Amino acid sequence: MPYSRAIRKGDVIHVAGTTAVDENGTLIGKGDIGKQSAFIFQKIKNALEQLGGKMEDVVRTRVYIVQGADWQAAAEEHGKAFKGIEPTETLLMISGLVNPDMLVEIEAEAIVG
Repeated sequence: MPYSRAIRKGDVIHVAGTTAVDENGTLIGKGDIGKQSAFIFQKIKNALEQLGGKMEDVVRTRVYIVQGADWQAAAEEHGKAFKGIEPTETLLMISGLVNPDMLVEIEAEAIVG
């Protein structure tokens, strides 16, 4: 299905739900939500920068996790990625993602300028 990794409309950047899959389609951090989250935040950072934004511009994130017990590891990586920025965050537990080895998917919204 056609979609954009990220799109900018005026001063707002929306980053689509992002998983820990690299440019070759390989899942990074199988079985480790912390590693998956860290990789995802780097992908989000790259997407923002391609559109003239930066992590400091992020005002909202949505984190979807598959296993409730993983919330602390995901939150820790969120804290590292947004230290001193503290965007609003929604954390949801869902029944699963497209690939059963994916443990987390993250969206972000930023306001640039």
